[in-house]
Amino acid sequence: MSGSDMDRGGWSRGPVDAEQMIAEARKAFFVMFAFLAVVWLLQLANYADDYAFSRDHGVVAGDVTSLPGVLSAPFLHWSWAHIESNSGPLFVFGFLAAYRGVVRFLGLSLLVALTSGLVVWFFERGDTDTVGASGLIFGYFGYVVVRGIFDRHLIDTLIGVVMAASFAYMLTVAVPGTPGVSWLGHLGGLIGGLAGAWLFRDRRPRPAARSGSGSGTGTGTPALPQNPANPRADLHKELGDLGLL
Repeated sequence: MSGSDMDRGGWSRGPVDAEQMIAEARKAFFVMFAFLAVVWLLQLANYADDYAFSRDHGVVAGDVTSLPGVLSAPFLHWSWAHIESNSGPLFVFGFLAAYRGVVRFLGLSLLVALTSGLVVWFFERGDTDTVGASGLIFGYFGYVVVRGIFDRHLIDTLIGVVMAASFAYMLTVAVPGTPGVSWLGHLGGLIGGLAGAWLFRDRRPRPAARSGSGSGTGTGTPALPQNPANPRADLHKELGDLGLL
């Protein structure tokens, strides 16, 4: 059986089909593993070429020729320390963002890359090439924190609360004043993640919450038991017990 178990408030407590959930989590794991593999392979090539990729394919504020860098910049970094600091959070938040559906995750990634890169392009000062996966990290973080609320999904809401409490310190580099960090890129990614939680919310119709049976607390009409051998006699007995005969 598949679907979602619903409480009386219309909140989903999670998929009934555990195998389906495990399959989605497995796909999310391999997607993020492949993502990181590509990022690290590009870092090797970038390092071997004295970081020419970062100079040529980053985002430069106001430079029209650098607009394609909005999509390439998240895959590039300026140093080994830069990529090492991003890899762990990228995998964790990316996996949590992807395990409910890889297709939705890919749409989210595109949205976050656009919002992060465009905020840098419009509002950053100077001619610095901005690269790095930090915008994606902040986008995935924002998405994971609020996704459960928009989807009315209890498990995802609890995950969001835990992530918000554990990684709230990350928001300190999404405000002005952090040296050597593109706080605008972080802020743009965060905005994209929050918007993505709304745009990519689960729009499937929710099944009605199941009411209990036999407890005496339900509000529905109790079903009359049937006697397979003599259904008319059984119905007659039930009506008599109710004082209708």
